Amino acid sequence: MKSILLQLFAVALLLAVSVTDAQAQCFKGEDGKYYNLDGTPCINVVVTAVPFLRIVADARSGAMGDVGIGLTADPNAMHFNPSKLAFAEKKLSISATYTPWLRSLGLNDVYLAYLTGYYKLDDLQTLGFGLRYFSLGSIQFTDVNGEPLNTGRPNEFELSVAYARKLADKLSASVSGKLIYSNLAAGQQVEGETIEPGVAGAADISFTYRTPIDLNQRESDLTIGLAFTNIGSKITYTRSIDRDFLPANFGLGAAWDIQLDDFNTLTFAADINKLMVPTPCQGPDCDTDGDGRSDYKDYSSIKGIFSSFGDAPEGGAEELRELMYSAGVEYWYDQQFAVRAGYFNENSQKGNRKYFTVGLGLRYNIFGLNFSYLIPTTNQRNPLDNTLRFSLLFDFSAFDAEN
Repeated sequence: MKSILLQLFAVALLLAVSVTDAQAQCFKGEDGKYYNLDGTPCINVVVTAVPFLRIVADARSGAMGDVGIGLTADPNAMHFNPSKLAFAEKKLSISATYTPWLRSLGLNDVYLAYLTGYYKLDDLQTLGFGLRYFSLGSIQFTDVNGEPLNTGRPNEFELSVAYARKLADKLSASVSGKLIYSNLAAGQQVEGETIEPGVAGAADISFTYRTPIDLNQRESDLTIGLAFTNIGSKITYTRSIDRDFLPANFGLGAAWDIQLDDFNTLTFAADINKLMVPTPCQGPDCDTDGDGRSDYKDYSSIKGIFSSFGDAPEGGAEELRELMYSAGVEYWYDQQFAVRAGYFNENSQKGNRKYFTVGLGLRYNIFGLNFSYLIPTTNQRNPLDNTLRFSLLFDFSAFDAEN
């Protein structure tokens, strides 16, 4: 049973790598909207290759509805917004996270591991690094007749480095470079083509603005972040010219930290995200050049990014449906114990991910520990159902304070 489930999971990932034109079965109604043949609204999900790049691994953010663009800087800023690292208070910090995947199906060897860290060169400059590894477990490959072939261990990883710098007292910027490697079924034969590992390069560009706010003599800070992530080459798993888009993403977020008194701190945060990837075409006019695939799949990465803000078949209303919203709240007592909660929302026609999140945080000396738990609010299964995520943080600069 385990090998069957894993193989189904691998097939699902392979399907996600190449967007099909199933949406072409939708038809345009008199109201200008698209519908399935049964009259229900057409589901038109934006699909990309290597979706593991968008998985939120940090348990702190995972407990706050996946917000993170404007939260106070820690090593996991490498995923959301590396420019925050220029405002980091510690000199050296490292985080290790572990996220079980599909644990509710009884799988124990499918997981995401994420190691991040940063080092402040001086008051203006910070270097960051990240290593993300996604294991898909062990899979028994079979031929078209169902006969067993060999066993594989599909895996993917991302290696990234970032440079963040303060441009002014309240403004910072960063640029990141990353190498992406995806080995889903290397060596296998599909329709006469040999599957190879996919390799791509990408970059992130982000900005952070942080300013104090006077709130009835209480200390408070407002942080606003803007991040463009995973901007890079397209990727393929064969020698075909048909390449797929990376999950390039536009993110805008803010966090408001309020120091209630000497012991109590409250943070409110919210993020808006949108994939900068072309929306799949609908209707009969998707393949104007007659090459057998939708025209948008021939776009370059840069053209795909710019077209993604105005190519939805139903116009501006559908573009707004492609926005993903996150909101969260965090309470700290004496900077040692935290309680968190949040909510994530995605439109039902664009993936329908909707869930509440809760979590706890503990901090002592050089050591920090965060937990998060996800509670779905729809009937759609989530890979993190019934799963406890955790992150470890190490603040090595605390040793200097003790000396």
